[in-house]
Amino acid sequence: MSQHFLLSAKARTLSVRKVMELTNDQAFQVFKELRWGEGEEVACPVCGTIGKHYFQQTRKQWRCKDCNHTFSVTSGTIFAFHKLPLRVYLAAIAIYTNAVKGISALQLARDLGVQYKTAFVLAHKIRESLMEQRDDEALSGEIHMDGAYVNGYVRPKNRKEDRIDRRLAVNQRPDKRCVFVMRQRVETVGDEIKGSNKTLTFIIKAENQADVSHLAESFVSKGSVICADESNAYDVLHAKFDTRRVNHSQEYRADDGTTNNLAESYFSRFRRMQYGQTHKFGNQYLANYANEAAYREDTRRWTNGAIFTDITKKCAHTKTSRDWCGYWQGNKRQEERLAA
Repeated sequence: MSQHFLLSAKARTLSVRKVMELTNDQAFQVFKELRWGEGEEVACPVCGTIGKHYFQQTRKQWRCKDCNHTFSVTSGTIFAFHKLPLRVYLAAIAIYTNAVKGISALQLARDLGVQYKTAFVLAHKIRESLMEQRDDEALSGEIHMDGAYVNGYVRPKNRKEDRIDRRLAVNQRPDKRCVFVMRQRVETVGDEIKGSNKTLTFIIKAENQADVSHLAESFVSKGSVICADESNAYDVLHAKFDTRRVNHSQEYRADDGTTNNLAESYFSRFRRMQYGQTHKFGNQYLANYANEAAYREDTRRWTNGAIFTDITKKCAHTKTSRDWCGYWQGNKRQEERLAA
C-alpha cells in the first residue's frame, strides 16, 4: 500500500522554524518577490507607476518617481501599518498554513508570543485575503450542493413542561444562518479519485428555492450536472439543470450512484474547525470562516510550501481593509456578507 501524500516528505516543503530563522532583510525580500516578483521594479500603491523607484536602504522604503509618494513593501496591502517585524507575519502565515482544520486566535497568540488581540486581527486579515482573492468563476461538470446551519442552537429549558418545540420557525433564533456550498468534481486519473478542486461557499438565511436558484444560475455553467439531497430547495433546479437527487432519509447513495458526498466532505472539515478550534462563528465574519474551510479543502493535496506561497501572495495583493484597521478601537464591520 502506497504512502498517503500528506504523510510523505514531498508534502513538507516548509517549516515554521525556517521562517523564524529568516533575517529581517530576508523576510523583506520574500514578501517583496511575492508581491512584485523578482527584479528591482516595483509598483507605487498610489499612482500605480511600475518602475525602478528611488529606494531608501536605511528605511526599506521607496520614493515614487512620479507622484513622490513614499511607500513600503506592505503599503496598500492587508498588512499596511504593521508594527511587528515582517518575519512574524510570515511566521503567522506559516502556522496558519499548517493548521489543516483552522487555528484559534488564542493558539496563534501563544505560538507567536503576541497578545490575543493582535493574533485575532492577524488571523482575520488572512481570512479576509482568502475571501477577497477567491476565484468566483462558474463551476462546471458535476456539482455537489448542500447546506448546513450554524448559530441556531436553542438551549432547552431545565423542566420538561417549560420546553418548547425547537423545530418550529417561531422558536428559532433570529441569527441562525445557512452555509451553502457548491463543489466541483474532478475527473478520476487512473484509479485515483481526486474529488473536488474548487469549492464556493455562500451565507444565506435559509435553504430556500429562491436563493439556491439564484446562486446556481450565477455560479454554475449551463450543461452541468447538479447532485443534491431531498430538500425541496433544490426542486426548482430540475427545470434548469440536469439535477440528480439522493434521499438521505432512506439511503446515503441512490441506486443510480448519485451522492452529494463532496459537499458532505466539506462540512466535515467545517464542523471540525467550528467545534475543535474556533468554537464560535460571528455572523459578520461567517462568510470568511466558511471560505477558509473551502480553501483548505481545495488545497488539501498541495505541499505546505505551495499553500504558504499562495496565501502570502493573496495577502500581498489584497488592499488595506477598513474593517481591520482600528478593530479594537471600535471600527468593526456592521453588516454580514449575505449572498442573496
